[in-house]
Amino acid sequence: MITVTFPDGASRSYEPGTTGLAIASGISPSLAKRTVAMALDGVVTDLADAITRDARIEFVNREDPRALELIRHDTAHVLAEAVQALYPGTQVTIGPVIDDGFYYDFHRATPFTPEDFATIEAKMREIIGKDRPFTKTVKSRDEARAFFEARGEAFKVELVDAIPAGQDLKFYSQGEWIDLCRGPHMTSTGKVGTAFKLMKVAGAYWRGDSTKPMLSRIYGTAFAKQADLDAHLHRLEEAAKRDHRRLGREMDLFHFQEEGPGTIFWHPKGWTLFQTLIGYMRRRQQAAGYIEVNTPQVLDRALWETSGHWSSYRENMFVTTTEDKRVFALKPMNCPGHVQIFKNGLKSYRDLPLKIAEFGIVHRYEPSGALHGIMRVRAFTQDDAHIFCTEDQIQAESLKVNDLIMSIYRDFGFDDVQVKLSTRPEKRVGTDQVWDEAERSLGLVLDVLAQQGIPTAVNPGEGAFYGPKLEYVLRDAIGREWQCGTNQVDFNLPERFGAFYIGPNSEKVTPVMLHRAMFGSLERFTGILIEHHAGHLPLWLSPVQVVVATITQEADDYGREIIERSQAMGLRIEGDFRNEKITYKVREHSLAKTPVLLVLGRKEAAERTVSIRRLGSTEQTSMGLDAALRMLADEAVPPDVRRQDQARLAVAAE
Repeated sequence: MITVTFPDGASRSYEPGTTGLAIASGISPSLAKRTVAMALDGVVTDLADAITRDARIEFVNREDPRALELIRHDTAHVLAEAVQALYPGTQVTIGPVIDDGFYYDFHRATPFTPEDFATIEAKMREIIGKDRPFTKTVKSRDEARAFFEARGEAFKVELVDAIPAGQDLKFYSQGEWIDLCRGPHMTSTGKVGTAFKLMKVAGAYWRGDSTKPMLSRIYGTAFAKQADLDAHLHRLEEAAKRDHRRLGREMDLFHFQEEGPGTIFWHPKGWTLFQTLIGYMRRRQQAAGYIEVNTPQVLDRALWETSGHWSSYRENMFVTTTEDKRVFALKPMNCPGHVQIFKNGLKSYRDLPLKIAEFGIVHRYEPSGALHGIMRVRAFTQDDAHIFCTEDQIQAESLKVNDLIMSIYRDFGFDDVQVKLSTRPEKRVGTDQVWDEAERSLGLVLDVLAQQGIPTAVNPGEGAFYGPKLEYVLRDAIGREWQCGTNQVDFNLPERFGAFYIGPNSEKVTPVMLHRAMFGSLERFTGILIEHHAGHLPLWLSPVQVVVATITQEADDYGREIIERSQAMGLRIEGDFRNEKITYKVREHSLAKTPVLLVLGRKEAAERTVSIRRLGSTEQTSMGLDAALRMLADEAVPPDVRRQDQARLAVAAE
C-alpha cells in the first residue's frame, strides 16, 4: 500500500498504481469534475497518472495559478490541431509556453497572416467544444520515429533523432490528433475554455539556424477567465500607447541607426533628461557618503581573466587585438576597475565602509534579436557603486542601500516594489562555503525587509557568477514588472585581485564588496520612466518644462521677457513665435509632451498675465506673471532638493 497525504494533513492508503483521478472521484464526483491536474510533492502532473509511492497530493483546478501554464500549453495543442485540419500538408514543429502566452511553429509553403486568425480561432473553439480527453501514451524511440515518418512530419522525425537511443517518448492525443510532448496536460480540451486569442505571426528559422527552413510562428495567449484576457489585452493596448520608442520620436529624445546597432543617438532634449537623472543620483549619492570616480573603458585581457569575466562572461564582451598582439576588452562591468582604485594606497579598517561610485559606461554584446529601443542596448550607463566593508558591516550597509533605493523609487513615482533574493547560479566562481556565508548574510537582510512589510521572494539560481544579490523589482502604472536596482554580496572578487585592508590587529584582511546599482541602466530606467508616465513626466524631470506660445506677433517681446526671467529662475523654457495658428502650436507641443504651455496674446501682453495650459487638460488658467513664474519654479524643484530646503528651514526655525 502507498500513503497519500492531503493538504489538510489527513492521510489515506491506496493500492500502488491508483490514479489521481480515481482518488479525486472517490472523494467527490464534483471534485473530480473541477480538477484538471494534480501536484505530487509540489510537482504538477497529469491527473490520470498512476501514483506508485508515498506522496503529498494537491488537486489543481482551472483557477489555481499553477493551471495557467497548462491552459496555455493545451491551447497550443488545440491551435496545432486546428491548423492541420484547416490547412492539410502543414507540418508541426514545437509549441512551448512563453511569458504571457504560447507559440507554435509550422512549416507551410504559404506563411500565415493575421487575416487567417479568425478562421483558425473558430476551428479552435470547435475543437474545445468537443471536449475530447487528453490521453497519454508512451512509445519507444523507434516507434515514434516510424510514426512521424509515416505522417510525413520531417521536423518531428528530427526531434526524435536528437533524443538518446533507448529512451521512451510521451505522446498526447486529443481525439484523432496526436503530438509528441513531455506534458503535463489538463484532462480534456474543454478545460481550455474560450479566453484565448491569437496575437501575431512571425517568421522563425527551424531551431534558430538561418541555414534551415523558415517556419511560420503563430503567437497566442490564453487565460482561465475572459476578464483576465480582457485585462491583458487592455495592458497591451496601454503598453503600445506608452511605447518609449514611439514617444521618444514624438518627444524628440533619441534615435537609432544601423551603423551603431544597440547604441543610442541622444538628441538635446533626451540628453537633458538623461543628465537630469544623473544630477539627481549624484546628489543622492553624495549625501549618502559615496565618492565618485571614473575608470577606463578598455582594459587588458589579464584583468578580466583575474576577475573571472573572461571564463564566465566572455561571450558578452567586445574584444579587440592591437597591432602589438595585446588583447583588450571594452568593460562590461565597472567592478574590476573599482577594486584597482581600492588597492591604490593602503586602507585601514577605520576607512571602511568605503563607498566608490561611478556613472560608468559599459558595453555588452546582446544578440540583435534581443535589442529593444533604449531598454535593451549594447552600450549603457550604470549608476554603479561598490561598498568595501567588513563582514560585520554587510547587513547594516545593505539596509542603508535598501532605504536609499526605496526613497529614490518613490521620488520617481514607483511605490510598488518587491525585493527578491537571487541565489547561486550553476556557473559561478568561489567555494560553496563562501557562497553559504554570502547567501546567509543577504537572507538575514531579506528577513528584516519582510518584517518591515516590503514584499520579498527568493529567485533560485539567478545570482551573479561572483555572488548572490537582492533584486529590486518595480511595478509600473499598467502592472508590468521591471527589475532595476541590485545589491550583491561578493566575497570572491576582492580576494581574486588580492585586495586587503589593515585590521585592528595590524593583520591583512580581505574586504567584502557590495555591488550596488539603483537605476541599474540609466538608459533602461529612462525608458521605464517614459512608459510609466506615458511621456507625461513630472515638471522637474521634463527636458522642456515650459513653452511660451504667442497668438500674435505683438506678444513676442513679452514672450522673450518671460523666457529670460524664467531661465534666470532655473526653468527649462522655450519660445514658439512662429506664424502659425495657436491650435496648431498647442497640438504640436502636446504631442511632444510639454508639461506647461504659456499662451500669450494682446490681452496677456497688455495686462502682464499668462494663460496657463497644462498637458492633458483643455482648460486654461489666467494668472499674473510673477505669481505664475513663482508657482512653476517651485513646482520644478527636484524632490530631494525640496527635502533639503525644508530640512534647512526647519533647523533655522528652531
